[in-house]
Amino acid sequence: MTNTMGTVAILWRGDRQTRETVTLSNNRLHRIFEELAAAGIYAEPCVYDEDMAGDVRSQLLTVDGVLVWVDPIANGKNRRILDDLLRSLAGEDVWVSAHPDVILKMGTKQVLYDTRHLGWGSDVRLYRTAAAFREMFPACLRTCGPRVLKQYRGNGGNGVWKIELLAQSSAGTETVRVLHALRGSMPEDMSLDALLARCEAYFADDGLIVDQPYQARLPEGMIRCYMAADKVAGFGHQLIRALIPLPPEGPNSPQAQPGPRIMHGPNAAEFQALRRKMESEWVPQMMQALHIDPDSLPIIWDADFLYGPRDSSGADTYVLCEINVSSVFPIPDEAPAAIANLTKGRLRVTAA
Repeated sequence: MTNTMGTVAILWRGDRQTRETVTLSNNRLHRIFEELAAAGIYAEPCVYDEDMAGDVRSQLLTVDGVLVWVDPIANGKNRRILDDLLRSLAGEDVWVSAHPDVILKMGTKQVLYDTRHLGWGSDVRLYRTAAAFREMFPACLRTCGPRVLKQYRGNGGNGVWKIELLAQSSAGTETVRVLHALRGSMPEDMSLDALLARCEAYFADDGLIVDQPYQARLPEGMIRCYMAADKVAGFGHQLIRALIPLPPEGPNSPQAQPGPRIMHGPNAAEFQALRRKMESEWVPQMMQALHIDPDSLPIIWDADFLYGPRDSSGADTYVLCEINVSSVFPIPDEAPAAIANLTKGRLRVTAA
């Protein structure tokens, strides 16, 4: 194959054995390698772990760009070393998607607060210190009903909690029911003071907590809107179990398991209202609010929506739950070709 458009590495986390044995076809991203090749772009795998950072840097200095799939938190590891490496490479004129600085704007829970004024927003509060959280959250819980707390960075439900105020004793002690979004978690009743103390750990290392209303239509499922830069690449609809009380049959029962994520293409009729909102209103408004230029939008990202209250005409509304940028997978069948086409365009811009 003639390399006409440049060279791209696709980076994901793995061990040294995986790095030494990986091919273009023996990994979950093989469809993206195929579409990049069809677009005239040579792509090579790049398996990353912290103890291989030097080897990874040497490899990436030989390519024109890198597409990255690495979760913010996984098995006790974070992206701090990787993000510093990617920033350094960007300074060496290697094109990076998604750039770590863009991830910090879009892919942390703070985006819910920073874009709360958009049509996808809700009554989102933000606490930057444990003292502010202890001072302000109890009043919010008393007056606003059940809330969902989210740590600054995380994935897989880690650090996401539903909080419901249950009762106040004669001694003035308030009791809350908490439910972690991690799969298999059981509801737990504790004092409000104990909850506040438990959450203090989330403020370490410049962390914060975002607080938003619990959405009563959560049992109707979550809609994942897959974006190729500023255009919808498809949708995934899933009946989730996170933050929904477990059934009497217990955490291992079929009733307690999330449903499959049903994938749909970008033209799926039931999601066209959401598509129009995303492409014509919400994404442009988000870019303006977060100061993100079009060429810096991630090649692939997704926005998770919950159903909000129906409007006066009975139509669905949508509430942003989170944005995923670091490692978006699985993806719709239409996404690999969109990724390849966008990569081709970005490499042309970089070369120019």
